[in-house]
Amino acid sequence: MSDKWLDWARRLQSLAQAGLTFSKDVYDIERYEELRNISLEIMNEHTGTQLHKIRDLFANETGYPTPKADVRGVVFQDHKILMVKEKMDERWSLPGGFCEIGVSPAENVVKEIREESGFETVPVKLLALLDKNKHPHPPEAHHYYKIFIRCEIVGGTPTSGIETEAIKFFPEEALPALSTNRNTESQIKLMFEFLKKPNKETVFD
Repeated sequence: MSDKWLDWARRLQSLAQAGLTFSKDVYDIERYEELRNISLEIMNEHTGTQLHKIRDLFANETGYPTPKADVRGVVFQDHKILMVKEKMDERWSLPGGFCEIGVSPAENVVKEIREESGFETVPVKLLALLDKNKHPHPPEAHHYYKIFIRCEIVGGTPTSGIETEAIKFFPEEALPALSTNRNTESQIKLMFEFLKKPNKETVFD
């Protein structure tokens, strides 16, 4: 990606968080706090987001910094892929969301599909584990890994959730306007490759 400023800000934030986690010396803690503030100022300068909002984004981040995880359910029916329309941006994505503490990726994706589409599913295969930084998503303050899991419908009926307003199956050649913060066209195309080649090996960055 060309957003080198974002990469630098993330790295500064990561170093500061690790330092604040392990340092005992009061002067070192002050230096790491200053390093964190610099990373926040960089994000503020390049995004226009108010500094206090960026600060709040990282305020609860403790412990050694690691990438966050986002899981997406891949469900096919009649050679079409299940997508939900997000209320937040009026665009479409594979059902899914952030992985929750105490819930496995497989359990998480089944839960997300149920809550966002109304379908009951069972997970059958891990299709892809991708680094969000290596794909054409919009810039994001945090670093994410994206987990794509194929699931089969075993029950339920199409029902919108709290965060979604429509559910529909789309063919590969007629994809809707995508919520690119959640999934890209190239990722959806990759999912269709697994439909065409069931024995295709899991893809990872």
